[in-house]
Amino acid sequence: MRPEERLDRVVVGPDATVGAALKVMDASGDRIVLIADADRTLLGVMTDGDVRRFILAARSLDEPVVAAMNPSPMTLPESSGADAARELMVSRRIECVPTVDEAGKLTGAIWWIDLFEEHPAPPEPLGLPVVIMAGGSGTRLSPYTNILPKPLMPVGERTILELIMERFAAYECDPFYLSVNYKAELIRAYLADVDVPWRVEYVYEDRPLGTAGSLGLLKDRITSTFLLTNCDIVVEADYADIVDYHRQTGNLITIVASMRHLTIPYGVCETAEGGALVRITEKPEFDHLVSTGFYVMEPEVLAGISGDTFVHVTQIINDYLSRGLRVGVYPVSERSWFDIGEMGSLQDTLSRFGSE
Repeated sequence: MRPEERLDRVVVGPDATVGAALKVMDASGDRIVLIADADRTLLGVMTDGDVRRFILAARSLDEPVVAAMNPSPMTLPESSGADAARELMVSRRIECVPTVDEAGKLTGAIWWIDLFEEHPAPPEPLGLPVVIMAGGSGTRLSPYTNILPKPLMPVGERTILELIMERFAAYECDPFYLSVNYKAELIRAYLADVDVPWRVEYVYEDRPLGTAGSLGLLKDRITSTFLLTNCDIVVEADYADIVDYHRQTGNLITIVASMRHLTIPYGVCETAEGGALVRITEKPEFDHLVSTGFYVMEPEVLAGISGDTFVHVTQIINDYLSRGLRVGVYPVSERSWFDIGEMGSLQDTLSRFGSE
């Protein structure tokens, strides 16, 4: 792709909505859009962090992108060399720097990936325990899961379970608690055979306990903030920032939620009493925040779970809300969440991570 094409795909005008700019961000695969007027004057930038703060402020995605952008972004003169770009990116931990001329007109952009072999290293280690719910039978991936448990579904040269663990291990999370039931011995035998370099402890469910029931079996083992994830999702985000948000807000539970843009591919009819048509809307579009299956929790959550009762995370969350306890949401972009829970999304995950 030519440099000008790469730049054009992340540029939007000031009249674009936040939602439209977010679609551009997701389509490009970059975590930034540049806002420029018709004369190409750079007005600001919007990163995934800006979007997150905008959503957390309960603002509407229908507002113009200028409401969410940073109007004073870091830039470099168009004549800047690679050394200046490297120094700025490393010192400010930014992955894209726009370049401008003396009049402030956008002339290009420099991406981290073009200057360094790897993505920025994660910030300081978290060192938190991780609970992976790996006990489900994976019925949506049948017939493959009739043979292999879902955590052992292959993604390139390793399994989805290893892929998940690698992401947390980059933040020096330890140990990993695997809650297992369906084909548990296959999972244990596989991890022993490949000799994973992480400390793994097992929690055995005698029977299915839902997405949270087995957490009660960990109340004597986990005494700090911990991370909980399903075994069929990967979230590409700054885990340290998620934990920092969780702690700053005083949440007992933080849900990592993904933006999802949905289009109903039909004309939707709205009716009144007696079946009279009020209006028909062709292919309406909706934006929602949906739970990814990744959570940050405090150890107090474990105390209220018996360990022998079927219970879902959503039941615990709704109970907390009814009691006025603090539950928060940390939004990530649509392209930051990869779900292998069904065939279509499995193929997306394979195309993204299969060659790593």
